[in-house]
Amino acid sequence: MKLQKATMFGLYAVLELARDPERQLSATDIAEKYGISSNHLAKVMRDLGRAGLVESVRGAGGGYTFSGNARRTTLLDVITIFEDIGGEPRTRDGNGGTDIGEALALVQQEIDDIATATYGSITLETLLKTMEWRKARDAKQALSENSAVLA
Repeated sequence: MKLQKATMFGLYAVLELARDPERQLSATDIAEKYGISSNHLAKVMRDLGRAGLVESVRGAGGGYTFSGNARRTTLLDVITIFEDIGGEPRTRDGNGGTDIGEALALVQQEIDDIATATYGSITLETLLKTMEWRKARDAKQALSENSAVLA
């Protein structure tokens, strides 16, 4: 399953805002951090707002805050805002439905189903905790390596 740009932008934005739900960031702030188009991100933010995951704060110093529930919102919840998941199963390869094409389509469908189930099993909170854990582990490892070099 390959995710569209809008989907990836939505995941970046939601995860960035969910890190600290009290923090308010503009679409430009988020776009600059991830090196993406602020115009495209602004459209994505409107979709996230309609879905109830972010709230727009107007006025000077305005921006967006996370308004979802990180413990209950899964990656799949965000992905389905932008992607058509669970459409027609793949049964033809576009080359007349050859047996090899059909077999490959079935394998690809199974891979997509597994990816969908995985995205549906990971909450925003779980992913954010995993990111924090990895950051702490990497910092500890770097400290250990620096200590070994100095010894």
